[in-house]
Amino acid sequence: MRLAIVGLNYAPEEIGIGAFTSGMARGLAAREFAVRAIVGKPYYPQWQVWEGFARPGWLAAREDGVEITRCPHYVPARPSGLKRIVHLASFAAGALAPALRLALGRKDQRPETVICVAPALLSVPVAWLLARLAGARLWIHVQDFEVEAAFATGLVDGYGRAARLARGVENRLLRLADRVTTISPQMCARLHDKGIAAEQVSEVRNWANAPAPDPAAGAAYRAEWGLGTRRVALYSGNIANKQGIEIVVAAARLLADRGDLHFVVCGEGPNRARLQALAAGLTNISFHDLQPAARMGELLSLAAIHLLPQIAGAADLVLPSKLANMLHSGRPVVATAEPGTGLHGEVEGCGLTTPPGDAAAFAAAIARLLDDPVLAEELGAAARERGHERWSQDAVLDRLAALLREEDTR
Repeated sequence: MRLAIVGLNYAPEEIGIGAFTSGMARGLAAREFAVRAIVGKPYYPQWQVWEGFARPGWLAAREDGVEITRCPHYVPARPSGLKRIVHLASFAAGALAPALRLALGRKDQRPETVICVAPALLSVPVAWLLARLAGARLWIHVQDFEVEAAFATGLVDGYGRAARLARGVENRLLRLADRVTTISPQMCARLHDKGIAAEQVSEVRNWANAPAPDPAAGAAYRAEWGLGTRRVALYSGNIANKQGIEIVVAAARLLADRGDLHFVVCGEGPNRARLQALAAGLTNISFHDLQPAARMGELLSLAAIHLLPQIAGAADLVLPSKLANMLHSGRPVVATAEPGTGLHGEVEGCGLTTPPGDAAAFAAAIARLLDDPVLAEELGAAARERGHERWSQDAVLDRLAALLREEDTR
């Protein structure tokens, strides 16, 4: 079965959507799909095109059985709301030429299904045109609801005529698809609310992609970072608006008198400098760059507690991909999420949840797990079990392959 994937983010990006789009492409190629990927040049989370990919124009490669075209696009150093829109639109413009070449090329190479990964919804028209010209089905795979997330994080004003127009365009683009997939039950329900028929919607989760937990419990990191025997509350990932990571600094300030605890923030992103400025004067928190994927098992095992902050209103707009690896590591999670949200449901029973923005409650949950090792052990064991049950890569990719083949027989 011939398949084309249109998606901005792709390997070698190691965190966020890129890891899952490339994992999807490789996994389907290994399951005897002929996969072509039209993607951007790697830039995330640094918001700078990576060394080795900055040459002008399009780059072609074959990696792990996937034919890849990397498209030129604009990458803002400081991604404000308007600059993000231009960034996403520029990828769509860059993807148009390779999409047309594929659609109008040899008939035996034209895709039978086109999967467009959102973000960026602005590339859906390109994927739709490719599908129409090739006589293929169009799938949209929603990693997060970027329009609503932009409103929730304050990047774009969520009221007025422009907001209504943005929501209308989003709904119109989603309705172009023959099938829409997304990564959690709550996000599936949100698609129904946006007018997508239930029979067109399927859940295709992200998966845990970290190596096995480190038997030495991150001892190498302890030595490198001078952590001694202190227990670590870890946040690792992108440092951007929708995470609300300021609450981590606030909790570190509230727990500054605990000599047995150290906060570690590993990551990069547009808000890191501001976060470090907020932490000025604190000796119980340290910041490090994003760590290599090969050391992810070590890093996750370093944690006594994983931290998963998220701002109010974002819990059903995106299910953070980092959660899968946190659970897989067998450590309890402290997340900010309201009851009834998807994130709350995923963490309940294998961690503690507190109201978004409530730093005192967040700090109290961390202290509770430190002071109750039996509870922490029980929640960590439940996290590991849930990680295996719900977040297995092979199971997710087998389901996706089955859905594609099922659609092909209709």
